Amino acid sequence: MLPISMTTPPSKPPSKPKNHPELSSNRKNYSNLFQPYLSFRHPGTCLLLAILLLHIFLLLSARSLPFFTTSHPSKILFPPSTTVTPGHSATLDVDGSNQTALNLTVLCPYGKVYVYDLPSFFNHELLQNCHELSPWNSGCDLFSNHGFGKVANGISKLVPENLRHAWHWTDQFPLEILHHNRMMNYRCRSLEPESATAFYIPFYAGLAVGKYLWYNHTFEDRDRHCEMMLDWVNNQPYWNRSHGWDHFITMGRITWDFRRIEGRVWGSSCIYMPGMRNITRLVIERNPWDYFDVGVPYPTGFHPSTASDVTGWQDFVRRHQRKTLYCFAGGTRGFYRNDFRGVLLSQCYNNSDACRVVDCTGSKCSNGTSAILESFLDSDFCLQPRGDSFTRRSIFDCMVAGSIPVFFWRRTAYMQYAWFLPSQPDSYSVFIHRREVQNGTTSIRAVLESISKEKVKMMREKVIEYLPRIVYAKPNEGLEGIKDAFDIAVEGVLRRVKQKEGVYR
Repeated sequence: MLPISMTTPPSKPPSKPKNHPELSSNRKNYSNLFQPYLSFRHPGTCLLLAILLLHIFLLLSARSLPFFTTSHPSKILFPPSTTVTPGHSATLDVDGSNQTALNLTVLCPYGKVYVYDLPSFFNHELLQNCHELSPWNSGCDLFSNHGFGKVANGISKLVPENLRHAWHWTDQFPLEILHHNRMMNYRCRSLEPESATAFYIPFYAGLAVGKYLWYNHTFEDRDRHCEMMLDWVNNQPYWNRSHGWDHFITMGRITWDFRRIEGRVWGSSCIYMPGMRNITRLVIERNPWDYFDVGVPYPTGFHPSTASDVTGWQDFVRRHQRKTLYCFAGGTRGFYRNDFRGVLLSQCYNNSDACRVVDCTGSKCSNGTSAILESFLDSDFCLQPRGDSFTRRSIFDCMVAGSIPVFFWRRTAYMQYAWFLPSQPDSYSVFIHRREVQNGTTSIRAVLESISKEKVKMMREKVIEYLPRIVYAKPNEGLEGIKDAFDIAVEGVLRRVKQKEGVYR
């Protein structure tokens, strides 16, 4: 989508003819003004005079051109009807004449993306067989509505009426679907592979392996789709240009689901397959020591349709009256030794006047409950221990509600989402080392109560400022004037590919 205003000027505007009366008159007047000095023959004087006259000429010429404006000199306004087709230029009408003003290279400073036309076996057929995606129940509702899931009911008392359309019961694993739909309408998509900076592989890796992660499925079952995908991609002519350095893929689960090693039984070995070595992978939890893993936000239930949806929600969470100091939404993990979640639940129950608990033991907090959103909206802080892995979706549910996250592992966020979260962790979050909580030397309540109201306000404002960067917009073409998590991720990939051009390993 083309923004209303651009800061890069159009192609060279028409100059006034040399015999334009205004310019001729001005040149004559300034020649008379400096006539007394023309009799000098000193070379330095002549040079200085020539430079001064050139500056004056250029100034007068610029003020008389049709694009010159004193109120907004750096902006060229595009009429609302301006449209752009991928790979073409934008055209606008100025003073009755159409002029090619802006090529998409201005909108896409890091280049464009070519989307592979992957056989439907690797994406659409998986969705068509959505009833097979989960070993326990059908995944059709979870991944319906282009991956957003069913419209969220039961939140009418929590969410402003004009923003209810933006809320869905979104699963935590539809990222491949969301990214694919957006990529097909991306403003920086190229339909010609020879002009592309990067190549996107629309393989639904998470959906493909998810159905085989449990029970007695074989390694061959878990690896089959990835092996076939790599065979297909490695045979494409543009693969050999960089052997994968300019290719990227969305893998909608945590990285560990694709890192089965010898002696282990969990997951596929997709990431360790030779063809995957140089491909950048967008995952909801990354391996911090793997350059090609890029951590991207988990999908939440908030999917704005317009920029006003974003600003409206930001204003709502900014003004919302919070009654509780902190909250914890989660369940115990009895199969973990010294389960830290159990410690947090115990502390919250013992400080019930300051902490609100949403006990998610079992499946109480699966998609379709408003209790979590309500607790985050009503609390200044939200406790965010690690999940079954180091990260959890709750981090982003918490921040979307304007609550300030409290972390106990640095790998939960700080080493995961550098492109999306503030670079200064203490500007938007609190860190308390888990051992200090477990051995009783630190009280969570005491730490949070020691933070001044002014500091809390500043931290919440930082969370709200970054809110657009951690949500996935509903329209396939994105939001006008606002970059969401998809925009940040793809621009980041294009930037790193651009930086590596000519030095591919």
